[in-house]
Amino acid sequence: MNIEQLFSVKGKVALVTGGSRGIGKMIAQGLIAGGAKVYISARKADACDATAAELGPNCISLPADISSVEGARQLAARLAEHEQRLDILVNNAGAAWGAEFEDFPEIGWDKVMDLNVKSPFFLTQALHGLLKAGASADTPAKVINISSVDGMRINPWETYSYQASKAALIQLTKRMAVRLLRDHIYVTGIGPGAFPSDMNKAARDNGDMVANGIPNKRVGDWMDISGAVIFLASRAGDYVIGTTIPVDGGIVNAQVPLGGYDPEGH
Repeated sequence: MNIEQLFSVKGKVALVTGGSRGIGKMIAQGLIAGGAKVYISARKADACDATAAELGPNCISLPADISSVEGARQLAARLAEHEQRLDILVNNAGAAWGAEFEDFPEIGWDKVMDLNVKSPFFLTQALHGLLKAGASADTPAKVINISSVDGMRINPWETYSYQASKAALIQLTKRMAVRLLRDHIYVTGIGPGAFPSDMNKAARDNGDMVANGIPNKRVGDWMDISGAVIFLASRAGDYVIGTTIPVDGGIVNAQVPLGGYDPEGH
C-alpha cells in the first residue's frame, strides 16, 4: 500500500448532511475531489440541487428535513433506492441560536438539540443496514459527527443550547463508537473552529479580524476540513475510534483567553 492508497476514498459512497453550503459543502467538495460518490442532503431543495449541479456528476442531491426521526428515516429510505451500501456518513447538519439568558426561548433549545444531537443518532440508526452492508474488518464503514470547538471550550456568546448540543454530540460519538464497532462501523468526530459560512458570518465577512484571535492566524478553508474528513474516512484513520478531533487552528489547545475569539461568530 502506498501513501495515495492509504488516504484514498476513491469509489466510496458518502452521504453528507447539511451539504448544500458552509462546512458541509466543503466536505462534499473534498470527498468528490478524492474520487468518492457523494450524496448531499439539506432542508432547502433548491439550494441542495444547485450545489449538486455545481459540484458535478459525482454529487447527488437528496433534499430532506432530518430534524425529526421520520425525516431521518425518509432520507435513509431514499438513499436505499439508489445504493446498496454506504461507506461514509458525515453528520454535519446543524443549527445555532443566540439569546440572553433571561430571554432564551424553548424553541431555541428544542430546534438546536433536535438537529444537532437527535438527528445524528436517528439518521445513523436508520442507515445502520446500509452502513453494515459494505463494512468489514478490512474496510470498515465510517460515521463522522461534526461537532464544534464550542463543545470543547466555553464560547463567551450566549448560545446555550448550541454549546450544550455540541458537547453532547462529542459524548454521543464515544457511545455510538462502542456499539457500532462490532458491526465494523467506526464512529469519530471533528470539532471545527472558524470556517466561513452562513452560520459563522464573522469568519465569512470579517476573516482577517477573526484570524487575529487564532493561533495560526487564519480561518479554515475547504482543504482543512475535508483533509480531516478524508483522513478519518480512509484507511489512514482506521485506528481512530470514538475521538473528536479539533480542527481549529489551535484554539482549543492553545487556550486562547475567553472573549478573545468567538469561534462561531454569533
